[in-house]
Amino acid sequence: MTATIALIDDDRNILASVSIALQAEGFTTRLYADGEAALKALIENPPDLAVSDIKMPRLDGIEMLRRLREKSAVPVIFLTSKDDELDEALGLAMGADDYISKPFSQRLLIARIRAILRRAAPPPESGEDTETIPEPIVRGRLEIDPARHRVLWGGKGVTLTVTEFLILEALAARPGVIKSRSQLMDIAYQDDVYVDDRTIDSHIKRLRRKFRQADPAFDAIETLYGAGYRFADD
Repeated sequence: MTATIALIDDDRNILASVSIALQAEGFTTRLYADGEAALKALIENPPDLAVSDIKMPRLDGIEMLRRLREKSAVPVIFLTSKDDELDEALGLAMGADDYISKPFSQRLLIARIRAILRRAAPPPESGEDTETIPEPIVRGRLEIDPARHRVLWGGKGVTLTVTEFLILEALAARPGVIKSRSQLMDIAYQDDVYVDDRTIDSHIKRLRRKFRQADPAFDAIETLYGAGYRFADD
């Protein structure tokens, strides 16, 4: 089935260009120029995923998402200003699934959309091939439930974007084994999209910061300079 993507941005040039790119990839798009109109439509006729700017007139993206989450679990990717970590933190706290900083690559956005749609796909019904449902990963204080996109550290929830989740899952799957930046990029960005290898460093930095909010002593993700990263083999 063709996935429907809602695009929400007060910049009509962005709406038009992103919509054309998504339609070329086989998606159906719905366009909204403000958060208030989008919120009503997202609740009454939910798409498969929404891509929303944060700073908009009438109703900004953060407040729109807060109200949306009262009624719907539609996946949302936020478009944020470059290096605006406050927006990113607020968005994730409200239940955003991922964020991309402007200016952004349309190919990167499409790759993120595909990744989230894969994660959001419902598990197979009883009688179907249940082996495709990944088993939870438990590594000491870390618990990862891939089927529910849920992460706990010492029993405390840690909210991760799809990309951060994929990187953590790859590291935790084989504790003590070094993953290079290239390997982590292949895992996190499974579609053919160019990503600077320093992007992985940024994701690792955010991962550590999020876990240290749950546990200031967190040090389970180790850097092997010149080689890559690994999850501590306790």
